[in-house]
Amino acid sequence: MKRVRHRDRPQAGHPEGHKNLAAAYPMRVLAPLLLLVALVAIAAAGYWLKRPPEAVAVPCVDLLAGCAFNHHGAPASVHFSVRPAPLEAFELNVRAVNAARISAEFQMVGMNMGFNRYDLRPAANGVWTSTVTLPACVSGQGRWMLYLDLDGSRYVLPFSTQ
Repeated sequence: MKRVRHRDRPQAGHPEGHKNLAAAYPMRVLAPLLLLVALVAIAAAGYWLKRPPEAVAVPCVDLLAGCAFNHHGAPASVHFSVRPAPLEAFELNVRAVNAARISAEFQMVGMNMGFNRYDLRPAANGVWTSTVTLPACVSGQGRWMLYLDLDGSRYVLPFSTQ
């Protein structure tokens, strides 16, 4: 009969290698936590880098008559063909001689109107144009903001439909 020594006998309640399991437990919890922190950091950095640049306010009395502003030291202007009304098409014209890309977006003051960006097309003599339509609004409010993007520089022009 073989004699079993005390130190060779497995202890009740503690499987062999219990020290290995205890050492692995923090890694099983820590690894997903570190992954989650890394994903949140990547999402925050992406949001920070993708946010639109601050818009430069352009004072404008009447967009039907046209409003002038400077774009990178060169004169630029914008005007509407008619007084805009929601869901009625009108022409938006921007004069910016050295521009390579121009887009426009309309938002109500204090209300997100969703995605409604228009890419303007070059016409002649530095004029860019597009037929645009204001989004529908159930509030009846007539205070709007025109956001112009000229080669990555943003400008904001307030106007009213009333």
